[in-house]
Amino acid sequence: MRVSRTAHPLALPAGLLLGYALDEIIADPRRGHPVALFGWAAAALERAMWRDDRSRGVAYVALAVGVPTLAAGRLDRRLNGPLAHAALVATLTWVALGGRSLRAEAEAMAKLLQAEDLSGARRRLGHLCSRDATNLPADEIARAAVESIAENTADAVIGPLLWGALAGPAGVVAYRCANTLDAMFGYRSARYERFGWASARLDDALNVLPARLTAALTVALAPALGGSRAEAWAAWRDDAPAHPSPNAGVVEATAAGALGVRLGGANTYQGQIQDRGVLGCGRAVDVADLRRVARLANLLSLAGLAGCLALATAIQRCIR
Repeated sequence: MRVSRTAHPLALPAGLLLGYALDEIIADPRRGHPVALFGWAAAALERAMWRDDRSRGVAYVALAVGVPTLAAGRLDRRLNGPLAHAALVATLTWVALGGRSLRAEAEAMAKLLQAEDLSGARRRLGHLCSRDATNLPADEIARAAVESIAENTADAVIGPLLWGALAGPAGVVAYRCANTLDAMFGYRSARYERFGWASARLDDALNVLPARLTAALTVALAPALGGSRAEAWAAWRDDAPAHPSPNAGVVEATAAGALGVRLGGANTYQGQIQDRGVLGCGRAVDVADLRRVARLANLLSLAGLAGCLALATAIQRCIR
């Protein structure tokens, strides 16, 4: 993926900043979201291309991610003037981000659990993750939500901003498309054990940097949440390797240490039990931690934005 060179060194960081502001002001549209439209098209292409083998999955990912990414890069090169470049970056960044919606989910879940509406909370959990919530008690619902909000802060905020800083519009599009395909087809179900392999591996590769940036920022920000940098770092070092995901593990572990809670354990996905190990050595999660993890997500978003703006500015100045 080539580094994006815009007409002015500030066009790219300005676009990232404006896209972030748009997400904070208007969040995700309730209908016709471009990511949902991409998901619809990706599902149609999957039905046409599916075969139970990895090579077909690789070809599928090359089309589903490659075509939108090349289109974004081509459009970026054809635009004239810094305002046009900034507008393109802002639009794609707004589409890719989900920080405000993520924090809204944390607040909605907190209200449901405080009202002891377990059936509503179980249904609401589906907005955050694919975990089977059928018989989950309140504390397990809270744990699942805290884990998902921590992980999705990397996926829905830090990832798009970082890849936008590194590769411009094409980076934003490639990251969001790959992340969406992983959510749709990357799970180890019988149908996608082979076909979904490429989707999962591409998402893993693109999340190596965002996940570790998120984890590093979480360690740094731990005192702002009443936590300990030492505990957050220890959870990253000692507990993250037990998590089956090389990226979600570092994000969830550092969040557990920063919040002073215990995450991880056995989760059920599509009838299969997955042991994610124990993350952190604190107390069990309670409802109040939903608002604390929302605050962590907000702090991470702001810190990540500042870092990515600085990175984008430096890269654009260097390549001119």
